[in-house]
Amino acid sequence: MGLVINNGRVIDPSSELDKRCNLYIDELSGRFVGVGRKPTGFKASQTIDADGLVVCPGLVDLRAHLGLPHTTNKAGFENETLAAVAGGVTTLCLPPDTHPVIDNAAMALMVQEHAQALGRCRIHPLGALTVNLDGEQITEFATLAQAGCVGLSNAHRTIKNTLVLRRAFQYAHTFGLTVFINPQDPWLRGNGVMHEGETSTRLGLPAIPDAAETVDVARILSLIETTGARVHFSQLSSARSVDMISDARLDGLPVTADVAIHHLHLIDQDINLLNTHCHVLPPLRDQRDREGLRKGLSQGTLGAICSDHQPVGSDAKLTPFASSAPGISSLEHLLPLVLKLVEEGVIDLHTALSRLTIEPAQMLGIEDGRISTGTLADLCLFDMDAEWTLDPSGMVSGGQNTPFSGWPLRGRVTRTVISGESVFQL
Repeated sequence: MGLVINNGRVIDPSSELDKRCNLYIDELSGRFVGVGRKPTGFKASQTIDADGLVVCPGLVDLRAHLGLPHTTNKAGFENETLAAVAGGVTTLCLPPDTHPVIDNAAMALMVQEHAQALGRCRIHPLGALTVNLDGEQITEFATLAQAGCVGLSNAHRTIKNTLVLRRAFQYAHTFGLTVFINPQDPWLRGNGVMHEGETSTRLGLPAIPDAAETVDVARILSLIETTGARVHFSQLSSARSVDMISDARLDGLPVTADVAIHHLHLIDQDINLLNTHCHVLPPLRDQRDREGLRKGLSQGTLGAICSDHQPVGSDAKLTPFASSAPGISSLEHLLPLVLKLVEEGVIDLHTALSRLTIEPAQMLGIEDGRISTGTLADLCLFDMDAEWTLDPSGMVSGGQNTPFSGWPLRGRVTRTVISGESVFQL
């Protein structure tokens, strides 16, 4: 017995499929058994009519904070995995800066087991590069990999000692593990809270120059050349960084990069009224940087768009800008914000979906993000033409901290399927 999804416009960037066809899913295995062609002997126990909808692979998000497993906090695993599937996200990557830190196998396994018990999106943790993210003692990479970690990261905690970082790269290369880096020079960053420029000067806020990012990117690229480590740059914010990584890729270095959705839409001038919902790290930069990021996205230097979902309570944003908590809650509206880029002509629909599905999946080394016979049936169904206005009060996430409140959007997720089971329906 199985599930059939009828009449949808099926778009699979991995195979360049874009046509109106049916999908056939085996309920027992949760995998596709037919794409366009009904398998011999297939009997449907359930049918979903996708007429008028786009059917694409479930979205793969390279960075989302989910709070704590088993927590009673509103912004915990329970709420945030619901927010993920409400946004069509079926797979997400969890950074290691949880509490406690994912620096041991027990914590990595606990995170995955809890996610599995909830039965919603798949969660792939990143293991900590150093014990407690303190930048001093390297963790047991092999043990973390065996426990299911898809890569290694020190989150936003920069490893100041370059010798320690070099040894970590060598160790990761030995085990074939990708290192995820948030480039940020801690001394240039200082206590800054926004981009260094005219707006920060006018507002009198401590600033972070784009050199804080580019200096660290240069350091990392030099270490990649000497160690051969495979590195992914996370949440790039400056045009110069994109150029540097583009050059490195042309030179054959094993590097990839992503960008957070808010950096593709917002700039430092959006903070003019001291809107704390625009407080993020790395900071929103200027118009030139945003255009550079958009160019890097269209050309493929930035191969993925992530939510960088970070829900925080309202109290954490109701303070002066400099003392407010950084972060945006964005899992639920990642797709419509990406579709807005399509509407604006930044990228086409196929490229947009590729940056949300197969490409981030490949960066994680997992089989997700595709529609093909034998793969897990993770799907996002959405209405391209649905027009709506983002209202934070209607968000599923425990955090309603978004600078996109009141934005008119087009495109809305109507159903999310994981392993052949509907886990969300509008």
